[in-house]
Amino acid sequence: MNRRTMTGGLLSLMLLLAPASAQTAPATPATPSAAPAARPIPAANYVAVGGYYYEQGKYDQAYVAYRAAAELEPSNPAALLGLGRAQVKLRLYSAGITTLQKLVTLDPRNFDAQIALSQAFVQQYIGAGDRTLVAANLGAALKVLQDAEGVAQAATQSGDLLLSRVWNERGYVYKLQGDAARAIDAFKRAIALNGENAILLYNLGDMYYATGNIPLALDNLQQAVILDPRDPFNRAYYAKLLALSGNVAAAKPEAAQAARLAPKNAYAVGQYGVVSYLARDAVTARAQLTQAVALDPLRYPEFYYYLGRLSLDAGDLKVAREQFTRASALGSQNAEYAYYLGLSYERGAGAVAPDRLKARENYERALKLTPGYKDAQDALNRVR
Repeated sequence: MNRRTMTGGLLSLMLLLAPASAQTAPATPATPSAAPAARPIPAANYVAVGGYYYEQGKYDQAYVAYRAAAELEPSNPAALLGLGRAQVKLRLYSAGITTLQKLVTLDPRNFDAQIALSQAFVQQYIGAGDRTLVAANLGAALKVLQDAEGVAQAATQSGDLLLSRVWNERGYVYKLQGDAARAIDAFKRAIALNGENAILLYNLGDMYYATGNIPLALDNLQQAVILDPRDPFNRAYYAKLLALSGNVAAAKPEAAQAARLAPKNAYAVGQYGVVSYLARDAVTARAQLTQAVALDPLRYPEFYYYLGRLSLDAGDLKVAREQFTRASALGSQNAEYAYYLGLSYERGAGAVAPDRLKARENYERALKLTPGYKDAQDALNRVR
């Protein structure tokens, strides 16, 4: 963890928790008297500060606060839940899973803990360099969700809303397992239980897009935008789908609006760049994509991919290779990223020579990821 960031977090934490009298020195010497005993800061105060930082996306500082609370009260449910979630956000997956498993053991009826534990298993699977090492994670996530469903069914209030969360999480797990039909069914079940939730419509639309059904994907994303017009994720994704469907005239203002709504949101800014690329506006595309990867360098390999496409189009093979390498490293399961990395190595321009060996390696990787990928097979035939 970055020392400078951590130090800043500790200082801010101390200022937030300290009483006002401790932050301002007296102007004149106080009359000598017996010093009062220092009162310990309650764990609840650290939990509150942890929540404050977590909501701001300052997960390292949230981690410090939640850890302090958990050290004061090792069985505090709010402290353990916050700590586990912060650990997962910081990619401390094993530690986060251990923390959340402890909480579920202490409080087996804690629905939020079960959902968070399921998400931790999924995030560790997604973040793994070699997913075969964590292949059991998706099954573990489904097992936790089965327990969460039991808690939701026994709830006397908001049972349907809790069940919708269970089905939403299941849908995502099924998607990762490659079971599109079950994923779509799960998201539909979640929407049937909570039809006014834009996130559920987003997820169903995303699943339809993954299966190639752009009309239904657009329909669900449009409903999500109508339900929550200020949500930048819904609007940005809707804009991209409009562009991919060929309606770039409608897509670009939607994408621009998403970026205006959330100028510090990497996803919204980056999708404005994607839409601009698809609309053949290279200047805006490069500016928005560059800003997006500066805002969040590790989460969205798609944006490096489109930066690579821009450089490839411009004949700048050195930069194209760099961008496609980043996209392929972060999106290691994406065959298209591997294919375009191979394409950038197959080509040569100026002082940048072609590298047929690396081109072949990446085409083979693309075919391994997506057997029958015609463009990759044709390219591999060329460089053999």
